[in-house]
Amino acid sequence: MEQEIIIEKAKAQWAYEFETEKQRLTDVLGKKVLAIEHIGSTSVPGLAAKPVLDLMAGVNSLSEASAWIEPLQQLGYEHVFHEGFPARRFFRKGMWRAGTHHLHVYVFQSEEWKNQLRFRNYLRKHSVERQEYETLKKTLARRFPYDRTSYTKGKESFITAVIEKAKHLERSGPAC
Repeated sequence: MEQEIIIEKAKAQWAYEFETEKQRLTDVLGKKVLAIEHIGSTSVPGLAAKPVLDLMAGVNSLSEASAWIEPLQQLGYEHVFHEGFPARRFFRKGMWRAGTHHLHVYVFQSEEWKNQLRFRNYLRKHSVERQEYETLKKTLARRFPYDRTSYTKGKESFITAVIEKAKHLERSGPAC
């Protein structure tokens, strides 16, 4: 059976944990990584979240991530192949379906990279959508307490809508 989906109150320590893990990754990967960002719900102050730190690393080419498998094992990460996400490489730290850290690798400045930042930054700036997202996550966690696939699928349309709002703001310029 999968681990229960638990949504915890926002914690200030998540930002510190990100900085600590970012430094560990930088020490191991060095100049192979172009940038490391804190993404996901733990990156949004005030947003309740599953206690899993999501990090995003940017590379020139996804093929570069293949060389990271062994170095990241030193930090406790395992490479997880996801056929459904060809534009991403994924590493998990912790047990299957109970990881403590997720490392998402994208081509730096790709549309996938930008969308992760659009979503994070929009929720950081817009409290109404941030609260709506928190409510949605709590509702889905109650409805699907042991079904991560349904929980994740239930968030997709909201995430897509927020990304579209963020793109609209980009096109409209800084006055909006």
